[in-house]
Amino acid sequence: MSVVLGVFVVRALSPAFVDDQLGDFQLPDRVQDTLTLAISVIIESVPFVFLGILLSAVVQVWLPHGVLARHLPRNPLLRRASISLLGMFFPVCECGNVPLARGFMVGGFTVSESITFLLAAPILNPITIITTHQAFGWDGHILVARLLGGFLIANVVGWLFSKHPDPQNLLATRFAAACATGSTSGHDGQGHSHQHGGESRSSRTTEIFIRETSVIMPALFIGSAVAALTQVFVPRSVLLALGSNPVWSVLAMMALAFIVAICSNVDAFFVLSFGSTFLPGGIVAFLVFGALIDVKMLALMRTTFTSRTLLQITVVVGLMSAALGLLVNYVA
Repeated sequence: MSVVLGVFVVRALSPAFVDDQLGDFQLPDRVQDTLTLAISVIIESVPFVFLGILLSAVVQVWLPHGVLARHLPRNPLLRRASISLLGMFFPVCECGNVPLARGFMVGGFTVSESITFLLAAPILNPITIITTHQAFGWDGHILVARLLGGFLIANVVGWLFSKHPDPQNLLATRFAAACATGSTSGHDGQGHSHQHGGESRSSRTTEIFIRETSVIMPALFIGSAVAALTQVFVPRSVLLALGSNPVWSVLAMMALAFIVAICSNVDAFFVLSFGSTFLPGGIVAFLVFGALIDVKMLALMRTTFTSRTLLQITVVVGLMSAALGLLVNYVA
């Protein structure tokens, strides 16, 4: 509803409407550009967010408690590697993966396992693989580098956080409290689903969907607004001027990915236009880093993790994405 309302607001404030109503008055170009970009990011993301929230509710209410966790390998490394591939069965973009990861955590995944899924799923899913292949084919090893890079980064970050002495401290206070009380799971401690206060599972699903939407959507709006403001006020020419340098091309494309906050399912088509300007390593860094970390994604992840945790994730993902991009530039 908020998205539809926003579209009508922009339409109402468009120059044609204003000219009819208020003479020559027009919004400044940068304001119009910011509104247009912010709403375009929201409209692109909302279907996947809703899908992710719905899947999260299904995981929490309809699946037996811990069923996914019980059927994964017990060896921690193999377990996280398997979790990395769950995105093949839940093909939503990074926005929808946040509520889905929250559901997995309530359903029996550890914090580090949920982080592994959260970072791997945006890249290791069939939609992203198909669109990246459609955009680049096998040229420059871009597709292979993206898939291997996403898998490696997700598992390294998951391994690092698995060593944390108190994983609950990685979570935002509100979400940690919800996990501790089991108030979002819809299951008892024995692994059986039950009804809260006589509620049916359908009612419980609706309740979770509404609650998750109220948490996730404001973060999406804030992240989209920040992304739009940054795109409007940071000259794109500055980034383009750096494209031919092996090092700066990687850093510039990572900065661009962080700013534009494009869904991982379609970002390959966006960055394709930079293929003639930027070296392949820069393209790979864009496709890997941007799928995992951007201003919109950080706003969404803040509903689940502490700021300190997000800073640590961003640093590790950033360093590994840059190293991957440099490797492609100097070796491929």
